[in-house]
This record gives sequence, C-alpha cells and structure tokens, in this order.
Amino acid sequence: LPDIKIDEHIIKACPDIRIGLIRATVKNEPTSEALWNEIENVSDWVKSNYELLEINKRPAVAATRALYRALGKDPNRYRVASEALCRRVIRGLGLYRIDTLVDLINLVSIKSGYAISGLDADKLQGNTLTLGVGEDGEIYNGIGRGQLNICGIPVYRDSIGGVATPT
Repeated sequence: LPDIKIDEHIIKACPDIRIGLIRATVKNEPTSEALWNEIENVSDWVKSNYELLEINKRPAVAATRALYRALGKDPNRYRVASEALCRRVIRGLGLYRIDTLVDLINLVSIKSGYAISGLDADKLQGNTLTLGVGEDGEIYNGIGRGQLNICGIPVYRDSIGGVATPT
C-alpha cells in the first residue's frame, strides 16, 4: 500500500478530514445485472428523497463543497463528482454503464454522497499518495473532460503528478 499524506493546506482548510483506502485484487468485467439493478434502486432512492437544489446539502457533498470554498474554488462551477452524479440521476439523464469497477465506485458515491476515486495501484508512481491542492497552471486530464483547471481543488498526486480529484 502506498503511504497516504495530507498536505498542510488541506488540513488547515479541513482539520477533521478523514481518508479511507481499500485495496483489493480484482478482475474487472462488464457490469452485472445485479449491480446495475442496485444502481437503479439507489438512483430511485435519490430521486424520491432529494430535489435538484437539495443535493448540495447532503452532509458529505456539503463538506466537500465547503473544502472547495475554503481553498478558493467555486463548487457551483467545479462540482463535486458525487453531486454531479446525483444531479444527473434527478434530472433523469441516467448514468453511463462503464464496467464493474467504475459502476461500483459510482454506486458508492451516489449512495454515500462522497466523491470516490478508484485507482490502479500498479500504475501509481512512487510509494506515496498525497492529497494536496491543485496549483496554478498544473495540468490534470479529467475523465471525458480533457484538461481541467484544478487550481484550488483537492488533488491526489503520486510522484509524477495528479491522479485523482473529487471533481
């Protein structure tokens, strides 16, 4: 397992921050019908319990948005991934079926409200994963979004650079 470090800027902005890490050896496959049914059940639960403008008040989403604000980033312009997924569900746009691992991560994110990252440990460089703050001009390629301005956004970095962000 890599060492996990939290940069002092993150700790100052969010002194109660906690990070969970699960490591597993898995074989990724197409999403099963059972998993997709669970995603649909949780999506229905979100739709029946939240209005579009209430998603940002879920405790986990609100806490991440508060961290964005404390770091100087507008959480309405750079949405927390869990908030964006829930907004998509409420708007009736559905979710993309990707594969078991991505879909499982999205399920946990929607259900919990936390932005969840899934990383391939074999591709991480170095022995340390650090949660820090994106710097001006730092390049980060978001999945399906191309280059993303991560200045002021929390970012996980390995020894090469950014590997995950809650956006």
